[in-house]
Amino acid sequence: MHFMENYSTIAGGITAPKGFKASGIAAGLKPSGNPDLALIVSDVEAIAAGVFTTSQVRAACVDYCRQKLQQKASAKAILCNAGQANAGTGEQGWQDAIESSQLVAQALNIAPEAVLLASTGVIGQRIKMEALRSGIPQLVANLSEDGNDAAAKAIITTDLVTKEIALETMIDNRPVRVGGIAKGSGMIHPNMATMLSFVTCDAAVSTGLWQQMLTVAANESFNQITVDGDTSTNDSLIALANGQSRTPAITDMNSKNAQTLQTMLTTVCQHLAKAIARDGEGATCLVEVQVSGAPDDESARRIAKTIVGSSLVKSAIFGRDPNWGRIAAAAGRAGVIFNQEELRIVLGEYVMMENGQPLQYDRSAASNYMKQAAHGTYLQDDTVLISVCVGNGSGKGIAWGCDLSYDYVKINAEYTT
Repeated sequence: MHFMENYSTIAGGITAPKGFKASGIAAGLKPSGNPDLALIVSDVEAIAAGVFTTSQVRAACVDYCRQKLQQKASAKAILCNAGQANAGTGEQGWQDAIESSQLVAQALNIAPEAVLLASTGVIGQRIKMEALRSGIPQLVANLSEDGNDAAAKAIITTDLVTKEIALETMIDNRPVRVGGIAKGSGMIHPNMATMLSFVTCDAAVSTGLWQQMLTVAANESFNQITVDGDTSTNDSLIALANGQSRTPAITDMNSKNAQTLQTMLTTVCQHLAKAIARDGEGATCLVEVQVSGAPDDESARRIAKTIVGSSLVKSAIFGRDPNWGRIAAAAGRAGVIFNQEELRIVLGEYVMMENGQPLQYDRSAASNYMKQAAHGTYLQDDTVLISVCVGNGSGKGIAWGCDLSYDYVKINAEYTT
């Protein structure tokens, strides 16, 4: 990762970039009566890229988007419904997806091909189409350049908080912005997890490059978070770049402008990914695992994700128990070859193992370090950091997750009831 901190955080989320509007309403899809329908629209046709679930059981919206983006990597609108996942719903679910895109297209007076779809909610449930049909006119009427918050609220299910960010940088003396919103708190073991994220950008980027950039960003963010090891049927990350910043088109991955945009895009995705991991069902803190010394970055990322996904490690963190043996065991089973005589494990600032040998450390201070994280400020100092070195290779990787609390089981034991 080349972090060039030449960007600033701004307000506005997905409507911060030029030429984007959004809205969110309660259309009656969720039994709770909470907001459940969101729309994001670009004033002009935007280059579109997507990264989707790797599950063999997929929601209709995922197959729909994959098909659309293969035919033509552009779009003007994204419709997202919450409440019903429309996965495992067969031919009828597919027809519902097609009709949803047609309804939005008619209301916006654009081609159905320019509409992308996302759904989240209970698997096996079709979208409540009558509620969706009657909600679309209001959803379109509510579109606004200040619609980010409404949209962010309308895409969540068991999330406790909405997730959004926007960054701005200068490219050729003009401001370029990237904004994003996301939802997700359980079933988060992506190769994408239900994790939904929508990213908007006002740079002009060539089609193939935008997809390449999004894939790189996903691999260093959403694909490196895990809450519970389950991959969802609906995971979708969709990004639109509409060129409305009026900056020169970015076509070469090695150019300075491409590197700047890649850093911003990855940072937006990492912020949203961390927010999802921290909001893991029942979580009390964020866990970050940094791995170095691996043969290559992919190996390092794999070890990091194995550690952060270990139920034993997660339970120990919830119990504020500095049990480094569980960290060592998880690293060892990640499927990456390393010499255990070179293993180093650090929790916060407490070195627990060096050159494969356990060290003396202050157990109660290490336990306190985890307690403090649980009382820390959201996404500022609520992180338990585990650093692991497995040798002297150049491979580095980071993964994020959360602790495993009693509440996780409680929430998921009662989900459909």
